[in-house]
Amino acid sequence: MTDIPQMVKDAILMASDPVPEDSVEVRGYDFGNDVNYRALLDSYRTSGFQAAHFGRAVDEVNEMIKKKLEPIPEPGNGVRNLDGGERPIDNCTIFLGFTSNMISSGVRESIKYLLKNNMVDYVVTTAGGIEEDLMKCMAPSYLGDFSLRGAELRKKGINRIGNLIVPNNNYCNFEQWILPIWDKMLQEQSMLGTKWTPSKVIARLGKEINNPDSVWYWAYKNNIPVFSPALTDGAIGDTLYFQSYKNPGLVIDIVEDIKRMNNTVLHAKHTGMIILGGGLSKHHICNTNAMRNGADFSVFVNTGQEFDGSDTGARPDEAVSWGKIKSTASPVKVYADATIVFPLLVAETFARNFKTSK
Repeated sequence: MTDIPQMVKDAILMASDPVPEDSVEVRGYDFGNDVNYRALLDSYRTSGFQAAHFGRAVDEVNEMIKKKLEPIPEPGNGVRNLDGGERPIDNCTIFLGFTSNMISSGVRESIKYLLKNNMVDYVVTTAGGIEEDLMKCMAPSYLGDFSLRGAELRKKGINRIGNLIVPNNNYCNFEQWILPIWDKMLQEQSMLGTKWTPSKVIARLGKEINNPDSVWYWAYKNNIPVFSPALTDGAIGDTLYFQSYKNPGLVIDIVEDIKRMNNTVLHAKHTGMIILGGGLSKHHICNTNAMRNGADFSVFVNTGQEFDGSDTGARPDEAVSWGKIKSTASPVKVYADATIVFPLLVAETFARNFKTSK
């Protein structure tokens, strides 16, 4: 019994092996040095937990931007844009994917900044991501509260997206605006033989909205293809349904778009993926990159967990097993709300590396 103190001491105070020489000391931001937001965000790299993942995400995006800005070994190559012209190939082709709630929120303005200034090459989103941008050009959505009762909102014709609210009149305005466009597109299909695809439809809607506040206006202006294979899953689908009775015959071909999207990666020197949220947008971009045995750079931002086997929650290493991310890559997943993380990520990457339009 006299050895018990020594036994406890040996258990509690067991000597450590030497820490690897390249280990990084955990240290956060010192507010005693006043507030320097650039230094604050830089300190995330050594703060641990998801702050450290944010720091790694900044480094990963900056690496893809650095590669993008390098001169390409074989200049003069290009890939077809929506109008049949050429969109030059950069040394790194960047795919941006996001779910519709990013457009519902103020992240829309960060996305618009990227497209307005030609900082990404291809976009994938859902139907809501298309229509809500266009609706915001006609009428605003508003801040509400997560606790607002659905039954009461329904009586008032108010729709809730998390803690945002959207008056149903916004959808009515959207229907009135888009139905004549469907008529014109059907006429062009019948008389000119135009073959519509989701990406061509989105470009046309960006042209028709003709509003610099719109994300899709800038996609149209800068010939940035936007893919949305589930284009009917939202208000756009509702209006197409009404159109099918009022003036039937409009055809939107998703096959041409998947060929177009997959062919882009076959021409790409390197590829990078920045994906906010999960579901269709995440999988569509990842699956496209499987055509080239994986993306070179990847950053995922979402709150999903992998325990249910969902693609949304899957860690990047699962994508490596499918050949969607290269086995030599250093992908990063940040487990966080993208409304917090993405504007900061843009600030520390694209905003610091590209010349922008005023």
